[in-house]
Amino acid sequence: MTSVPAPDRSATHTVTNQPSPLAPYDASDDPVLLEGLRREGAGWAEEGLRRLGLRAGSAEAQEWADQANRNEPVLRTHDRYGNRVDEVDFHPSWHHLMRTAVAEGLAGTPWAEDRAGAHVARTAGGLVWGHTDAGHGCPTSMTYAAIPALRKQPDLAKVYEPLLTGREYEPELRVPTEKRGLLAGMGMTEKQGGSDVRTNTTTATPTAESGVYTLRGHKWFTSAPMCDVFLVLAQAPGGLSCFLVPRVLPDGSRNTFRIQRLKDKLGNRSNASSEPEFDGTVAWLVGPEGQGVKTIIEMVNCTRLDCVMMSATLMRRTLVEAGHHARHRSAFGARLVDQPLMRNVLADLALESEAATTLTLRLAGAADRAVRGDAGEQAFRRIATAVGKYWVTKRGPAFTAEALECLGGNGYVEDSGMPRHYREAPLLSIWEGSGNVNALDVLRALRREPDTAQALFGELALARGADARLDASVARLKDLLATASEASARRLVEHMALTLQASLLVRHAPSAVADAFCATRLDGDWGHAFGTLPDAVDMDTVLGRALTGDD
Repeated sequence: MTSVPAPDRSATHTVTNQPSPLAPYDASDDPVLLEGLRREGAGWAEEGLRRLGLRAGSAEAQEWADQANRNEPVLRTHDRYGNRVDEVDFHPSWHHLMRTAVAEGLAGTPWAEDRAGAHVARTAGGLVWGHTDAGHGCPTSMTYAAIPALRKQPDLAKVYEPLLTGREYEPELRVPTEKRGLLAGMGMTEKQGGSDVRTNTTTATPTAESGVYTLRGHKWFTSAPMCDVFLVLAQAPGGLSCFLVPRVLPDGSRNTFRIQRLKDKLGNRSNASSEPEFDGTVAWLVGPEGQGVKTIIEMVNCTRLDCVMMSATLMRRTLVEAGHHARHRSAFGARLVDQPLMRNVLADLALESEAATTLTLRLAGAADRAVRGDAGEQAFRRIATAVGKYWVTKRGPAFTAEALECLGGNGYVEDSGMPRHYREAPLLSIWEGSGNVNALDVLRALRREPDTAQALFGELALARGADARLDASVARLKDLLATASEASARRLVEHMALTLQASLLVRHAPSAVADAFCATRLDGDWGHAFGTLPDAVDMDTVLGRALTGDD
């Protein structure tokens, strides 16, 4: 009788033709990022940025990001005895991410550094550390943005600014002045108004103590409810005003900040977003009564820059993942990265990513110089940040979807991390004003602040004569401005963004990159999806610049 050998139970599970995990990798290994860092005046931060890049791409930090999103925050309204506490519990990985971000100066630190390029260095740090998780970038962004608004009330800034600009992360709710570091949030949006904050119905009633009010109302979307203090808009007797609301009062008692629920969001799952209710909530006036929007608008400008930054980060992060997969997987007899059509897709994504990163760092440079009193840069920042917020965040979802597709079915599986990035991408277009809000804001600035248009065209003039397609685009932009209407605002801002990105690439990128961008985005030699570059594009140069550090 012939014996039958026992089957090899592992034979059908031998894995071949799959890339190794991307991590560990260097998230700062990007010439576009490093060149922009130096160009915008923060070359002194390069060593620290490279160190942070290695940490962001480490297996440990990538695991923190995964765990923080898989183990979502949990609302705890009462303690075991029935006392109202309104606390949110986070997975330890969230705290690891936050502690690193704050320690690396990605929250309020630049405002305390009297050094040219400090705000650029922070933005570059966000472009790198954002390779981990986007959710914890929300409280760090709001903390960064709160400082210029808080400075409208010097007595409050004197108390809170040293703590908001520190590098210590202390998540426990305690009396703010007894902590070594604070985080700030923001509460503007209400159900009936959304972006139309002037329709807010939260009321502010003055108390007997000068500058102190009590609030009553309900906010519809307040992220990071475990922050220490919040800047909140409410209707005072003198009109819509800005207030500072601490979670814990100076006497150690909890301020009334009833968290009704946490939002069940599409993405950004690691970050808690909430609906707080105010009822007798103690608040301190920031700036004059009736000037709440004017007071808080500087905070919005800062967070809009971070929306551009995070969209650019998601682009770069998913491009790195797509490039790694293409370099290590074969199909139809060749590596994916060597196949002409895949090269076209990757090169097209690389162009979009480079344009987004370059614009982000230019905006950060404008913000840095504006803080130090450069009026021209203030005007440029005013218009260009809104333009960048509109366009770069709009490109994010399509970009991440295409990068995900480069991995095929593997990219559609949660373990790849790509679905998380894809779900994150639409948020950046919605947060701090949807596409329509930003487009109309650009139009409003052009009409009410003529120096913004002068600053924009002054920037574009720096590349005059270098590329005929760019010159033609600038001329067309002037025609569009002459006939601009609310209905055509998106069309105008899109053209403005592409022209600005092209001018930056013509000035600063290799000629092959600039030529490809101008040929496609300005001259129309392009399709309606990524991967439709013309044959004349020097894809070897474009890809050689984008797919770095991965053998």
